[in-house]
Amino acid sequence: MKAESKQTILIADDSEMNRSILADMLGEEFEIFEAADGREAVKILEQMEESVSLVLLDIVMPYMDGYEVLEVMTRRRWLENIPVIMISAESRSSYIEKAYELGVTDFISRPFDALIVRRRVLNTLMLYAKQKKLIGMVADQIHEKEKSQDLMIGILSHIVEFRNGESGLHVLHIRTITEMLLKHLTQITDRYSLGEDEIALIGQASALHDIGKIAIDDKILNKPGRLTEEEYEVMKTHTTAGAAMLKELPFHQEEPLVRTAYEICRWHHERYDGRGYPDGLEGDQIPLSAQIVSLADVYDALTSRRVYKEAYTHEKALEMIGCGDCGAFSPLLIRCLLEVGDHIQEELNAATLSERNTGKLMNIIEDRIRYADLEVSNRSLELLENERTKYDSLAVMSGEVQFEYTNTPPMVIFTEKGAALLKLKEIIENPREDPAVLACISAERMKDLQNAVRNTTPERPMVRYECPLWIDGKERWHRIICRSTWSPEENPKCTGIIGKITDIHEEYLQWEDLQYKATHDSLTGLWNHEYANRTIRKCLQEMPAKQYALMIVDLDLFKGANDRYGHIFGDQVLRYVAKKLLRSIRSTDLGARVGGDEFMIFLEYKEELQKIVERIFHMLNGEYRGFPISVTMGISCTKSEKIDYDTLFHQADKALYAAKRSGRGKYCFYDDSMEHMLSVLSPIEHGKGLEEGD
Repeated sequence: MKAESKQTILIADDSEMNRSILADMLGEEFEIFEAADGREAVKILEQMEESVSLVLLDIVMPYMDGYEVLEVMTRRRWLENIPVIMISAESRSSYIEKAYELGVTDFISRPFDALIVRRRVLNTLMLYAKQKKLIGMVADQIHEKEKSQDLMIGILSHIVEFRNGESGLHVLHIRTITEMLLKHLTQITDRYSLGEDEIALIGQASALHDIGKIAIDDKILNKPGRLTEEEYEVMKTHTTAGAAMLKELPFHQEEPLVRTAYEICRWHHERYDGRGYPDGLEGDQIPLSAQIVSLADVYDALTSRRVYKEAYTHEKALEMIGCGDCGAFSPLLIRCLLEVGDHIQEELNAATLSERNTGKLMNIIEDRIRYADLEVSNRSLELLENERTKYDSLAVMSGEVQFEYTNTPPMVIFTEKGAALLKLKEIIENPREDPAVLACISAERMKDLQNAVRNTTPERPMVRYECPLWIDGKERWHRIICRSTWSPEENPKCTGIIGKITDIHEEYLQWEDLQYKATHDSLTGLWNHEYANRTIRKCLQEMPAKQYALMIVDLDLFKGANDRYGHIFGDQVLRYVAKKLLRSIRSTDLGARVGGDEFMIFLEYKEELQKIVERIFHMLNGEYRGFPISVTMGISCTKSEKIDYDTLFHQADKALYAAKRSGRGKYCFYDDSMEHMLSVLSPIEHGKGLEEGD
């Protein structure tokens, strides 16, 4: 009889250790059933709907996550009689808010506290017992909730009539990015009066943005290569097809969700300059909901792998959108995207990462063992030991250093292998004052890392920082990724950080090498023409009032060095001239190789330019191993604040042409009489330049 009087609790969590810990905390007061994923939880609820008194539900689980379980429970009206407490390591308000919106009664963050878990379970059971007596008083609220759910079911069932839709991360990403952009938009402008309800509505409707694609032939929809013109025209019809599906719904035509979904479906491929489809709307003729979802859709499409392309990086995606490679968007919305850009990937990835993070579980048993009424089962201890073994093994195999830092007391704790890698003690008190730590990371770098951690919040706890560490007297670059931890009270305080340190020295050196190759000439080591071009343009734009000179230097009769002594000797001559060029200019001046035997000098001048040119000219002339080195130079200078790089370069090019025509081995300043002259460098690209023998 005693066993029959127990209330039944279902624990749904993909971590066996979490399920074991919760079962230990609840003790023998309840009959416990366990589910390792959402599907199993739903199956148990189907079999035991009348006997389950409470569900403890995790968010992230395989096959069916906690949110999807809640949707099933709502659809089948189980939530009316079975309360749900959401359990998760995620403490961000957006996740908690979504859980409450889906009908949970309470939300408990990990790590678990035995007293809190028991008290909230008992409170929830008592609350539901009282609610059953007062159910008539809340009938209207229940009716509104059912109406909202029925609306979604109606839409989805109508879609199924066309074809089974494709679900996955894309829909989740679109909703997340859409809500981020809308919330930021309301912070930077009062142009749109959007409340939380409107933002949530647009986010919900965004999931239906591509429903029209279910009317597109699979051969076109999933084609791995470029679409033909005819196939592209077919693909474009998914906007009007989706809008037609919603317009032809036999019910709820005037509901805000349907109207918003219609706007998004039909117009999310319109562009701000009027070059989109299907209706060619432009500017604010396009509803805000469609503009926002369009931008979110383009960003996620760029950063996600598709059958026809690999994923672009976050930075490349922002660059392409900002440059208009994906069509025109509202400048205000692009500003929103750029300003929230640093947090987009974190928002998209943090939930999964945090759910899989086992770092906080390492000390759960030790932290909670002080409660006399908590008996830890052998099963939990064995699972904890297995978890520790896996955690340490993964750390060793990856070469990463795991650590934890607490503010009170100020102390850092490294794993055994991590401490060995860094040549530090496993436990270090007051690390900011420890000589061994300061010998590993400079005080300035440590201060930068501290400032980055101070700027975190419970909603944005992640920090990524790269810096050199000194280990065994050698400097090596490392990446530090950490997450701040926060106290559970209403006004949370940062209690410390957990993180990992990864050696990225080879990766960093490769990056430096790529940077060097991208900006330098491989033969001479001078800046290349592309880098010089960007640098000079920047100077002229940002400091146009200063006096600048651009010189183009050409080696006279250099072809003779190659013909007579061979190309290896010719390369040696070019490297020799490059070294002389660097010695002839200041460290603040710019020296670059423009082409085969042409060089460029760009400098700011205050004294008489003629003397500077004369000095450089004479330093460059001479000989190399018996081969005479003679140069011809063309010089242009800024005479107004409006001159641009192209004009300055072509003027110097024409001055060089004039100098070579008058006999070589000299320099010439550009003047207006040369305006209609030919040039030396520019036409060379087209095979019409000055011949070597000229």
